[in-house]
Order: sequence, then structure tokens, then C-alpha cells
Amino acid sequence: MAALTTQVLSLAVAGRTLCRQLNVRFEGGQNWVILGANGSGKTSLLHTLAGLRAPEQGHVDLDGMDIRRQPARRRARRLGVLFQDFTATFPATVLETVLTGRYPRLERWQWEGVEDRRAAAAALEAVGLSGFAQRPLTTLSGGERRRVEIAALLAQDAPICLLDEPTNHLDLRHQVRILDLLSTRARRPEHCNIFVLHDVNLAARFGTHGILLFDDGEHLHGALPDILLRSNLERLYHCPLREVHADGVRGYLPG
Repeated sequence: MAALTTQVLSLAVAGRTLCRQLNVRFEGGQNWVILGANGSGKTSLLHTLAGLRAPEQGHVDLDGMDIRRQPARRRARRLGVLFQDFTATFPATVLETVLTGRYPRLERWQWEGVEDRRAAAAALEAVGLSGFAQRPLTTLSGGERRRVEIAALLAQDAPICLLDEPTNHLDLRHQVRILDLLSTRARRPEHCNIFVLHDVNLAARFGTHGILLFDDGEHLHGALPDILLRSNLERLYHCPLREVHADGVRGYLPG
């Protein structure tokens, strides 16, 4: 089982503290959600957890070792990242793009094999793009491209997935479908998701644990039902909220 932990982790940008002395352990079977206002440091925290950004203090450990000291290939076999925005550098088909998720599992100079193509096909089917394998990326809508990126992450099959706004460009149906797909995967004891989301109600529906990033480096983390409270959310987003209950589900709307 993969485990990701932070030790007295502190982040800052342009002299402003985003997160101060965060100590948290992300474990298999958990679905974490990072919430905060615009500019609160959600993406910076996610990139730091992925080992892509150096913290101001403390460190991130992957399987008991400092993540930034681990070889990139080993790290990529244990941890996958979905970035907020994706720009294709070269012309590529949908299948070629999804197969990039298999690269960490290939040896140097090794080409993709039957197993890799099978994994890519299964990932495309999971996101509802089975018939798109030979389509050029340039012919897809923004939502379709987002699902291709998620398919590449699924094909990578890393135990820990870090996802920055996975619902970007997706309509309501596909938001629920993709988050349900990813959350179901994370119920296995060897898998864990860490999402950055803006939609509090989607976070409440699919998350198990959360991190709230307040101002001046303050934060709150723990089981989501314990911290996803109106008082905390109003402090988080600096606006009044209405708490609504329907069919046994609690939700929040702007006040």
C-alpha cells in the first residue's frame, strides 16, 4: 500500500504563507479533497505533494522516503498527476496520448506492448471514449480532451493520484461519472486520491477526508464530515452560505 505523508510542511509564494506546518498522512482507501478560495495555494500544495515544487519548510515522504530524493521513474510508478490545464506539444491521436500514461512502466527504449494497449483501451472505455482512439486531439471538445487526460492517468495505474480540478470542462453528467469512477477506484486499500475541487457539494458527495486552506497559512484537515461545516466554509470563502438538506444529503448554496 502506498502512503504519502507531510512533515511540518510549509509553503509560501511571493512572501505570503499559504500553508504552515501541515502534518497529514494520506492512506489507501481514502479520497482527499483540497478546498480553498482562489489564490489560497491549492495547486501549489498539490504540486508540492507530487514532488514538483520544493517546500519552504518540511518535506513530503512517499513510502517513507523524501519524495524529491526519489528517481523520477520510480516516483511516477507510485504517483500520478492530473494538471489543471493540458497543452499538447505535438500532434497526437487520442490513443497515443493515453499511452503516454504507460511510459513510467516501460524500460528505456521499450515500445508499448499488448498489455499497454489493453490498459489504454480499458481506460478509454472507462471514461466513455471507446470509439475515439484514432481521433486527433485537435478535433475534440474541451470536455473530451479532459477525459482523455484522465484516461492517461488511469492507464498509468499509479496507487496515488493527485488531480487538479478533474471536473474542468466537464458537463454535469460527466462530472459525476468521472468522480464516481475515480472514487470507486480509491476504495481499494492500495489506492488513494487527492483532489483539488471548487465545488463544495461534489467534495461532500465524493470525498472522505479534506484539507481546508484558510488565510495566512492556517489550515484544517481531517474526516470530511467533521470539517465540512457551514461556519468553516463561510470562513474559507469569505461569503455567507445557506445549508440545504434534500434526500438525506447536506449541501451548501451562496447566501
